[in-house]
Amino acid sequence: MDNNLNQFIEKYSKIMIERGVIDNELYRKYEVKRGLRDISGKGVLVGLTEISEIISYVIEEGDLVPCEGKLFYRGINIEHLVKGFLDENRFGFEEASFLLLFGHLPNKSEFKEFSDLIKDFSELPENFVRDTIMTAPSKDMMNSLSKSVLTLYAYDDNADNISIENVLLQSIRLIAQFPLLAVYGYQSYSHYFENKSLVIHSPQRNLSIAENILYMLRPDSSYTDLEARILDLALVLHAEHGGGNNSTFTNHVVTSSHTDTYSAVVASLGSLKGPRHGGANVKVVQMFRDMMENLSDWKDDDAINAYLFKLLNKEAFDKSGLIYGMGHAVYSLSDPRASIFRQFVEQLAREKNRQDEYILYSKVENLAPKVIGEKRQIYKGVSANIDFYSGFVYSMLDLPTELFTPIFAVARVVGWSAHRLEELVNNGKIIRPAYKSVTKQQKYIPVSARG
Repeated sequence: MDNNLNQFIEKYSKIMIERGVIDNELYRKYEVKRGLRDISGKGVLVGLTEISEIISYVIEEGDLVPCEGKLFYRGINIEHLVKGFLDENRFGFEEASFLLLFGHLPNKSEFKEFSDLIKDFSELPENFVRDTIMTAPSKDMMNSLSKSVLTLYAYDDNADNISIENVLLQSIRLIAQFPLLAVYGYQSYSHYFENKSLVIHSPQRNLSIAENILYMLRPDSSYTDLEARILDLALVLHAEHGGGNNSTFTNHVVTSSHTDTYSAVVASLGSLKGPRHGGANVKVVQMFRDMMENLSDWKDDDAINAYLFKLLNKEAFDKSGLIYGMGHAVYSLSDPRASIFRQFVEQLAREKNRQDEYILYSKVENLAPKVIGEKRQIYKGVSANIDFYSGFVYSMLDLPTELFTPIFAVARVVGWSAHRLEELVNNGKIIRPAYKSVTKQQKYIPVSARG
């Protein structure tokens, strides 16, 4: 920017900050639930859903009492769902996708029919990779995903048809295409910005979605069974998390205007990109890298505590005052997804010879709640959320950091699709909450009298 433009932006940015900050007392005065949550963390009820349920507290004698977190997909405990396909040595993401979309577990014929449909749709329009993904590649993979999804609108002859039949068809096709869009977007990025060889592998019909992600991503297409199964588990755990999470609520809001499927999904992608939502796992990995560089002994509890206090005091890492991966808007005592993931992290760490890092993660998970409790006023418990471990897992799977959030999107597009369909089936009103103006009214002054 030239000097005049710099001065203009600097001047009016200061004006916006000075005049734009609303007194916190006004939020209390008018009982505004900032973030649509009350001070205890309980969300404002804005809708009903049959897709998933989150339990983080119980009511005892009229009081909210924190409890171990539970997550249900269509009424089925996520722990039981995961145990079911792991005990039978199966991949679970396709089954979980069917469950979330249609409300019941598929029988063998239903599962085969759905899986075959996913495989049939696991392709992109002719020359799409060359003309869209490879043209003006983005340095940000989430933006690359958004561009690709919006471009797919142009290839759909019924793009604006919001009948349930058509939206279901669009949704299944997007679920199948998202792994390709994410991986090919990264391959384009690595070729143009990192001068790496361009490798484009087509997905294989005999592989699961998790296996195909690794097959398409790696130059030699090789992966271990443990790697594929842990990635599959990650997809299952990220597929859905209630209608109130930021990106899914965004999908409800946008869908309520009766816009097209591609626009609704891109709106959700924009939300998920944020470091307070899907981008949090990248922040966790970056935070731990900084921690490991600044700690001489990764097993020294006192040194770890000191670093954590520096994080909260805005003296370390990105100086945000946050310990990324700790705490959740809903859960208090535990995040069930993190609890499930934790069981497999150590096993993968052994396979990858990264046990020392796993020990550091475990120590931070145990120490951070105590540090946060000393520094902050807590209205509910603090525990590790799924982002705390997912970034570490992805790094052990040799997934590039640029793909961490897109992989989240590959999973969560299932939840977005289920909620979009639910919003359309119930034909609700356009979502339009209220904002109260707290500015004083003033008279218009003619330009000649403004001085």
